[in-house]
Amino acid sequence: MDLTGKVAIVTGGTKGIGRAIAEALVREDIDVCISARKRSEIDQTVGSLAELGKGRITGIVCDVCDHPQVKALIERTVAELGGLDILVNNAGIGIFSTVEAMSPEDFRAVIETNLFGVYYCCHEAIPLMRERGGGYIINISSLAGANPHPRMAAYNASKFGLNGFSEALMQEVRHDGIKVSYIMPGSVNTEFGGDESSEDKSWQLQPEDIACVVLDLLHHDERSLLSRVEIRPSKPPKK
Repeated sequence: MDLTGKVAIVTGGTKGIGRAIAEALVREDIDVCISARKRSEIDQTVGSLAELGKGRITGIVCDVCDHPQVKALIERTVAELGGLDILVNNAGIGIFSTVEAMSPEDFRAVIETNLFGVYYCCHEAIPLMRERGGGYIINISSLAGANPHPRMAAYNASKFGLNGFSEALMQEVRHDGIKVSYIMPGSVNTEFGGDESSEDKSWQLQPEDIACVVLDLLHHDERSLLSRVEIRPSKPPKK
């Protein structure tokens, strides 16, 4: 993809993987809108990324579980930055518990954030991308979308669903010039799930590793499509 003059949205773009992706895109001189649920985090991130490249950076409060908020996110991005070419669906949550102990509200929150939120964003973005002659949708999934684990039933369900959604969507829009890829990271050293980022987890992937994959996807020739990428730590602790 020729990245000149492109506009991107990164959901969940204020910390961890999302922030690293937003930073990488800005450094590529892409105009970027990040979204998150807290205004203070958006303002802080926008301020720190604003001088890193020629790409403009803005931020909009959005809970991806809420379709009207997603619609407003897309519309405001187009109004402020002039269009939409790249959508990185990164926003996600993890609540880990046995099925018996997990409340219906928590189960619903995981599914609605990790799966419905991606649907809402894609639903609103696809017509705009088609009008511009194409685009790229990159969904941040997880190796938990292929490997079930106890106490992760809700998260597994959301990521298994996201993988299937991504593959079906890829086939729907490929002839419109819209690429769809999903990335399945293994353990990443972030604060996701309540664990603080730590040097004790230095064997884990870093958020910048996932950002590099995003850039690699965007730089691939138009004739090629890496529809699924798995990335895992090269040397995890021996069991």
